[in-house]
Amino acid sequence: MSDRKIIVLILAAGNSNRMNSDLSKVLHNFSGKPLIQYVLDAAKSINPYIIYLIHNKNNEKLLKNLLSYSKLYWILQKNNLGTANAVNMVCPYFKDKEEVLILYGDVPLISQKTLKKLIKFKKNNDLVIITKYLKKNNDYGRILRKNSKVVKIIESKNATKEQLSISEVYTGILIANSADLKRWIPNVKRDHINNEYLLTDIIHFAYQENKKIAVIHPQFIEETDGINNQYELKKLEKIYQKKRIKKLLIDGVILNDPDHFYLKGEMIYGKNLEIDTNVKLNGKVILGKNVTISSGCIISNSTIGDNCQIKPFSIIEDTIVSSFCIIGPFAHLHSNNIINSNSYIGNFVEMKEVTFGDNSKTKHLSYVGNASIGKNVNIGAGTITCNFDGKNKHPTTIGNNVFIGSNTEIIAPLVIEDNAIIAAGTTVKKNVKEKELVYNKKKQIHISNWKNIKKS
Repeated sequence: MSDRKIIVLILAAGNSNRMNSDLSKVLHNFSGKPLIQYVLDAAKSINPYIIYLIHNKNNEKLLKNLLSYSKLYWILQKNNLGTANAVNMVCPYFKDKEEVLILYGDVPLISQKTLKKLIKFKKNNDLVIITKYLKKNNDYGRILRKNSKVVKIIESKNATKEQLSISEVYTGILIANSADLKRWIPNVKRDHINNEYLLTDIIHFAYQENKKIAVIHPQFIEETDGINNQYELKKLEKIYQKKRIKKLLIDGVILNDPDHFYLKGEMIYGKNLEIDTNVKLNGKVILGKNVTISSGCIISNSTIGDNCQIKPFSIIEDTIVSSFCIIGPFAHLHSNNIINSNSYIGNFVEMKEVTFGDNSKTKHLSYVGNASIGKNVNIGAGTITCNFDGKNKHPTTIGNNVFIGSNTEIIAPLVIEDNAIIAAGTTVKKNVKEKELVYNKKKQIHISNWKNIKKS
């Protein structure tokens, strides 16, 4: 039994009507990734032989654009006729000596640990299902037992009042022999209330054949929760966030306000990390040692090196920040920047597609775009690289040890060589050679005894 191949089915062809959205339910964002990505990652973690993803015609294109895996095969369920019908679409591809694990695209918290437990129990059983215990008012199918053995599953819509009082419910997740499924699925009858072919019927078929049916439980109640609407999505996402935040705190991360920290992706971090309130991390974020992130910052798909300070309300996207840098407050770094060591990017500075050299600084009210900045450069307040001519973007190159005075306009494309000085208020239109001083002659007009115009 241990050598039998594991085949995974992910059911993702539902119409998602209760989400009241044009976007397929399994594609909705859940802490930074589509719901179904979590299920696929869990399935991949057990190294199955093949994963079949059953989809509908409406979500096919988006799913295929988002998901990739060498062992992933796509199956179209043309008509949404229920879970048994979905499995039936795959039955022709089963070989007899395989074990089929059935998962759902809207159950994001299912874990590798639980799936491994399911597979382990399958070694000595013909069918293993996951059940849990809930309060009476829920829509799950109820587990009917006889002499402690599982006899069948009754859907909540079909259950009597007495059956609805049963607290043990079926989560939908199971593992079974491929040969058994191929035999059972054609015998499933359309449910007269749901008007669908329901996979729950096979549990009774297994009981009638005296098959060994085992039950396991999830690690926590919500692990096997499905999502049907935005309320359930946000409720489950909050549970997921709390578990992640608990782990961060145990690992030594200082979260000054754990209830208002938002991790929507993957965070890799070093020691002595301190994060203040209302910070959001999106995508893959790498944070070095001794990093401080102040209130209101948003960091997406970026790397922050050791000993950096990210001051309040700064936005950093697709950027690499090296060690000992200060960013912010109210800085905006986006679209592929590389900020080298000991740099200072201060108040209300925007950067886009910039390489910023060691020990350089721009502390106030500047825009730097499509630029390569050398070492030990000072960019004064109000400086703008004018990189867009209305049609194309143009680069600016600034060498080492350059001083650029306040309120300077740099009309790209151009090069400012090492050790140049640009005086305050200058509009730079031509290349600047090494050690040159550049300024614009501007006559300053003085009018004596000027009288202000009085308001009427």
